[in-house]
Amino acid sequence: MSQSDRLPIFPSRGAQMLMKIRLKGAQTGHSLLKKKADALQMRFRMILSKIIKTKTLMGEVMKEAAFSLAEAKFATGDFNQVVLQNVTKAQIKVRTKKDNVAGVTLPVFESYQDGTDTYELAGLARGGQQLTKLKKNYQNAVKLLVELASLQTSFVTLDEVIKVTNRRVNAIEHVIIPKIENTLQYIISELDEVEREEFYRLKKIQDKKKIIKAKAEKRRLALKAAGLLEEQNASANILDERDEDILF
Repeated sequence: MSQSDRLPIFPSRGAQMLMKIRLKGAQTGHSLLKKKADALQMRFRMILSKIIKTKTLMGEVMKEAAFSLAEAKFATGDFNQVVLQNVTKAQIKVRTKKDNVAGVTLPVFESYQDGTDTYELAGLARGGQQLTKLKKNYQNAVKLLVELASLQTSFVTLDEVIKVTNRRVNAIEHVIIPKIENTLQYIISELDEVEREEFYRLKKIQDKKKIIKAKAEKRRLALKAAGLLEEQNASANILDERDEDILF
């Protein structure tokens, strides 16, 4: 195992406990990020399905609006100048809200009508029905455009967040967790090696003590066989003798 495959740390019991805690935290983080990525993917697919449906519907609505514009121009003539002169402010406005998906804030746009129709009298002479139909069709088109813009914005935002989340999940799964596991394995192997060395050292000490004890026993037996042990013990006893204390 090379040093690049593990963390630079001194092998000890404290380091082993620290690596176990870090491994547990990395596994928990990986699980949470994986669940977050799954939730974002589910919402991403839902938004993509809505975008496809909205774009299909948008094509039909815009086609109908363009056809109704042609009908209104044919029935009433050119009314662009009348509309431009009467319009002073926007009738359909857009406001934003926020939606939270697994901790990711998504902007949501919605349209609403502010005020009344400033050119409601247009088409009284002729073509009133065509103009009413034209207004309704283009109002629907604007609402769909706002909805599509909201979906597209959420789509782009989710796409970026999913990429970042997947990179983090892959980094934890393929880099961080294996490196921590390799470090933990290295620490365990080093501690086992230290324990084996300590056991071997203690065993050698025990063997050396046994050899010294056997030599001493052999020497004692040799002295005893030569008759010198009793004299040595006797001289030792004479030296050990002490007079009793005299009490006055």
